[in-house]
Amino acid sequence: MKVGLVGFAGSGKTTIFNTLTGLSAEVGGYGGREKANVGVIKVPDSRIDGLAQLFNPKKKTFAEISFVDVAGPKADESEQSHSGLDPKLVQHMREVDALVHTVRAFDNAMFTETADPVRDIRAFDDELILTDLVQIETRISRLKKEKDSTRERELLERLKSALEAEHPLRDVELAHEELVTLAGFRFLSLKPLLLLLNVSEERAAADAPSEVMELAASKNLKLISMSGRAEMDISQLDADEQREFLQDLGIKEPARDRFIRAAYALLDLISFLTSGEDECRAWPIHRGTTAHRAAGRIHSDIERGFIRAEVIRFEDLIQFGSEARCREAGKLRSEGKDYIVQDGDVIHFRFNV
Repeated sequence: MKVGLVGFAGSGKTTIFNTLTGLSAEVGGYGGREKANVGVIKVPDSRIDGLAQLFNPKKKTFAEISFVDVAGPKADESEQSHSGLDPKLVQHMREVDALVHTVRAFDNAMFTETADPVRDIRAFDDELILTDLVQIETRISRLKKEKDSTRERELLERLKSALEAEHPLRDVELAHEELVTLAGFRFLSLKPLLLLLNVSEERAAADAPSEVMELAASKNLKLISMSGRAEMDISQLDADEQREFLQDLGIKEPARDRFIRAAYALLDLISFLTSGEDECRAWPIHRGTTAHRAAGRIHSDIERGFIRAEVIRFEDLIQFGSEARCREAGKLRSEGKDYIVQDGDVIHFRFNV
């Protein structure tokens, strides 16, 4: 899972990046940085720790989230540009699975304008829409010269109409076959988007302003709020001190935990588990994935030679203490290719290649 932290210069993206990854990337570039910061965090999962107590494996492997912190445009660049975002920025954004729009909600001495989250949310959404519109218009122009392109052209014309009406592509109802057709374009406004409101330390535990929550709701977007500066400093302390400082600020859990939960929900992800003496591991998949496709998440050979999936609920495995006892108690099920994997399933795949 690869997540891009995006937004206008000065919104605190790199501070958020450091908070989530524990790294120390230089902050304060304000759009002057060409290279993206990249970091990886492991997704905490107490179920892996529980399985490890049963199997004592050589290795524990948690799911991971990769973060890409992309230098953003200056807020006034949207007024100067009529062709979308900078190509280097766009390329970084195309390569991620989801976008997190970091929105400034704190005063910054480097800027003459006061923070206006509603303005910035709308302006950045406009930039994504404009970038996709330019791309679609270019593609339609080429298709007019080609034969046998009627279906793709009709689809793109429909998307063009939505963008011209200022609707991002994520709001357009698309069939699976249409999504497959569009996959290679990697449209920005089609990507899942999470709003992250970066607030001052004084508002670290406060709800987001009502006008921001209303705008997020009107755009059907999830919204989380955190104080990047305060939580970056706290994240560098040991665990006991972290808890103490979070309590002082009125924050119930660290930013990383809140963000991971929001990111999983954004991408509609769950995790199935595998266990044994060699490794206990969490495998993130999209909700609704079949056992056959989940097998391919481990290895293409397992998907190709799939016979069946032997499934135990994590809670049952912990309760009964072993696969053998689960089998005796009727808690081990044999499922076929079309079984829809559930969050927390512990699965052993039988296959033959």
